[in-house]
Amino acid sequence: MRIGVLALQGAFIEHIHALTQLGAECVELRQLADLEQPLDGVVLPGGESTVQGKLLHELGMFTPLQEKIRQGLPVLATCAGMILLAQRLAADSTRHLATMPITVKRNAYGRQLGSFVTEAELGSLGRVPMTFIRAPYIESVGEGVETLAVVDGHIVAAQYGRQLALAFHPELDIDKSTAVHEYFLRLCK
Repeated sequence: MRIGVLALQGAFIEHIHALTQLGAECVELRQLADLEQPLDGVVLPGGESTVQGKLLHELGMFTPLQEKIRQGLPVLATCAGMILLAQRLAADSTRHLATMPITVKRNAYGRQLGSFVTEAELGSLGRVPMTFIRAPYIESVGEGVETLAVVDGHIVAAQYGRQLALAFHPELDIDKSTAVHEYFLRLCK
């Protein structure tokens, strides 16, 4: 199984380690040519969504990636990646890939000092560790979106078809649980 990991900025290497550990072949997506090879899934990592969105446009990767996701390419989007997928951002007119009918509140937990670690139920996966770093959360979900996890009254994980959006960083807790990445690989089959 070949997974493309957006490697323009952010926490992509940790996703590569997690997926490789589970037997997947990972390809770093750094230019348009990288997107043109056969992929079974794609990871949009945490980092800075504004920078990632800007680079996707500058490198000519934006529209091809958006089309692949719209056509059903499985995607695991964490933190900034979730912002890239959102059709709407609360109190912000910015739109990126906009392939998932959710409204996301950016930096919802405040600055770096508002970062925290917890454990919560994640759909059928049971309790998983969740590391939040300057995290967003989902304010509302549209039709067809399944809420997978709620922490402190806020939606922090959702799925829409084969798009999996998480406000937290499962790649940072791979030593405690590989459940999220295993689930993503099942979506890619």
